[in-house]
Amino acid sequence: MPRFGKIVVIGSSNTDMVVKSSKLPSPGETVIGETFLMNPGGKGANQAVAAARLGGQVVMSARIGNDIFGKQAISQFEKENIETEFILVDDELPSGVALINVDANGENCISVAPGSNSRLSPEDLVKLLENISGSDIALFQLEIPVPTAEFAIRKCFDKKSRVILNPAPACPLPEDLFPCLYLITPNETEAGLLTGIQVTDVHSAAQAAMQLRTKGVMNVIITLGAKGAFLLTDTFSGMIASPQVTAVDTTAAGDCFNGALAVALAEDMSLEQAVAFACKAAALCVTKLGAQSSMPYRSEMPA
Repeated sequence: MPRFGKIVVIGSSNTDMVVKSSKLPSPGETVIGETFLMNPGGKGANQAVAAARLGGQVVMSARIGNDIFGKQAISQFEKENIETEFILVDDELPSGVALINVDANGENCISVAPGSNSRLSPEDLVKLLENISGSDIALFQLEIPVPTAEFAIRKCFDKKSRVILNPAPACPLPEDLFPCLYLITPNETEAGLLTGIQVTDVHSAAQAAMQLRTKGVMNVIITLGAKGAFLLTDTFSGMIASPQVTAVDTTAAGDCFNGALAVALAEDMSLEQAVAFACKAAALCVTKLGAQSSMPYRSEMPA
């Protein structure tokens, strides 16, 4: 049994429309695609599904539209055994949608219309946050309004929950928010925006991680794609390698990493063990097309 409590994911829910083609289109260019698929996505929902499939007890809080995409999202959450009590339905704005292009190397570009995600408010989260405890892990991203995320992060910190922030999409954050974070997990681009340090290798990742620690974050992980992740804690500083695989689609690899990380911490793994576990999960994720459809099950994880 996990030593800690639930994994509470507060974030976005989208429907992804994916076109796979030989190359990504340049501005003004039309590229004929090869494969189209539509499946549930959104950073928050992706992370929740990843955590649930890997064995976490997951609660999801989001705002969806009163439309077919919203109904499909609820159905998918229930299928994955994710608690949906704190998902709200917006009768005015549609559910969020993401348009995703994927090339032959698995690289992607994404455009998101947030829809109802943009109206998730602090008031929507009051009941959930009243019930969160110090034994829970709270997992956040930034596809919801930043003031809402800030409000909830501070409440979770006050309740002594471990707060993990995946600062994506990247945006500036108030300096007094960083000390509320048990863990921050930017990629190279996001770390650069938050610190002003261009992250291109292990040395620059270490510099950026140290600056984030100086801002007050307890622990820092900077994800470096296929190379793995750089971890900085009180007792560890260094790279943790990712298994080498042939990537089919990198969509949601970061979400898989974060969901897996939360599960590992809920199971009382050390941070080094948790990052290694998350790297293995993300490596499996990129070998499949899609977002939630590519999230691995615990039975697929290597020993």
